[in-house]
Amino acid sequence: MNLLSKSIVIMSFFSLSACNLAHLGVIGDKETDHSYPHKATALLPDWAQPAPVTTEHFADTYVELDPFILNPEAYQSEGFEIIWDRIRAGFTLPTSEHKKVQSELRWFARHKSYLDRVVDRAEPFLHFIMQEIDQRNMPAELALLPIVESAFQPFAYSHGQAAGIWQFIPSTGRHYGLKQNWWYDGRRDIYASTIAALDYLQFLNRAFKGNWLHALAAYNSGIGTVNKAIRYNKRKKKPTDFWHLDLPKETQGYVPKLMALTKLISEPGKYNVDLKCIQNAPYFNVIDTEAQIDLAVAADLADMHIEELYKLNPGYNRWATDPAGPHRLLIPIEHSAQFEEGLERMPANSRMSWKRYKIKPDQTLSHIAEKFKLTVDQLKKVNNIRSNHIRVGRHLIIPVASKSMNHYALSKTQRDKKRRSIRRDGKGKKVFHTVRSGDSLWDISRLYKVGTHQLARWNGMAPKDILRAGQKLVVWTKKQIAPSLKNSLVGDFIRSVSYRVRSGDSLYLIAKRFNVSIHDLHRWNPIEGKYLKPGQTIKVYVDITNQASSS
Repeated sequence: MNLLSKSIVIMSFFSLSACNLAHLGVIGDKETDHSYPHKATALLPDWAQPAPVTTEHFADTYVELDPFILNPEAYQSEGFEIIWDRIRAGFTLPTSEHKKVQSELRWFARHKSYLDRVVDRAEPFLHFIMQEIDQRNMPAELALLPIVESAFQPFAYSHGQAAGIWQFIPSTGRHYGLKQNWWYDGRRDIYASTIAALDYLQFLNRAFKGNWLHALAAYNSGIGTVNKAIRYNKRKKKPTDFWHLDLPKETQGYVPKLMALTKLISEPGKYNVDLKCIQNAPYFNVIDTEAQIDLAVAADLADMHIEELYKLNPGYNRWATDPAGPHRLLIPIEHSAQFEEGLERMPANSRMSWKRYKIKPDQTLSHIAEKFKLTVDQLKKVNNIRSNHIRVGRHLIIPVASKSMNHYALSKTQRDKKRRSIRRDGKGKKVFHTVRSGDSLWDISRLYKVGTHQLARWNGMAPKDILRAGQKLVVWTKKQIAPSLKNSLVGDFIRSVSYRVRSGDSLYLIAKRFNVSIHDLHRWNPIEGKYLKPGQTIKVYVDITNQASSS
């Protein structure tokens, strides 16, 4: 069957008519602009509240979204050639002249360049979002919510671990079926996260009996927080509308910001703002690739620059799609036919590149699978292995990137690398810290006398993120390591550890646990052969700074 007939056609292509270019100013990029009054990194939801939503309301596991075909004409609202007209026609939420709304409105009107950048980032996605909103008969104002959440930054990541344009935290994302692993983060997948966000907003709206302002406040600060504020006002016999609730400062500004955007979109001329002309037409198709594919190969098939492909598909963390799915890519309308035709002609084994990997002593299939971020089942399937038994010296076939890592400039690895390379004048000396088992960002920040939030930001992380042994972190520090730590070390920050071998231990596992090499373990201990005995004690020398060194 021709792949073109299988693709999930969400949108069709229309040429843009000549329009005024926008000067719809919005704040600066989330990573660099800290001038916005609410919060340094933009408004972000946090659903970890005293009275959380129970899991019975959510899907417990990731479920691949069912493909569906939408008829573009059915959602091409009659008479609306420009997306802003369509959005305005769907405004239904109450407005207010509250001073907080006016303050937000003045801010937007003064920061037109910010709005320009936001609208440019939103352009590929607005029609799809409006299509989903119209299908559900929801307020069109919700199409503007990603401006409040993330400024339509597809790679946005907050200090509260919220990711994507809709800013899902990990737990709520998983509840709504947004898979998250080394290869893929569904919270950044525009297609999947939009559906999940609207599902969640509909749930909140039902929970608050149709009160959209309460639902929006709960999207930001949690359903428990809003319910608690409502109960308190009821006890005090106070009004329970949004404006009278005692909510977190961030939430108090969250709903007014959306109302201000609504006013600005409704009457841009009144505020001396020129909205960029965006056609009320589809931008991309959702295409089923049926299996894992190297993103460089996909970009070549579609005749696209790989950075454009990443921006449409920011859910993919690495150089290829997730081997376990989802198997879909958003491809611009004008490139879709070429992509599908090329994909159909390409042999299945040409979508990925492969290398031979020699099995080392003490390694198992699970060790190798973890090393290359595969599952044991995937490794066995690729190599036609039926059992879990492998032999030292034999070779396995492993999927690898077809081009150098620098080519995948918007992969998570390369984005993190770029962030770590930024000069931070006045922050002191740049050193690299290698994480060891048990380390946390708090521990490391205390070691170098820097702020935990600073350390997280330098490395594109959130303060509560879990670290991996062997992970490299960049640190900018002016101060030496605390004397109290120096006194507990042997030599130059080296600590001697006596480790008692447990059942199932191997040199490979112990070396990995302490972030040292097998060669070092042999050098420090009179180990005969390659096997250890339970109860045996071996000595390990651990650098508490994890070999921190100047760059």
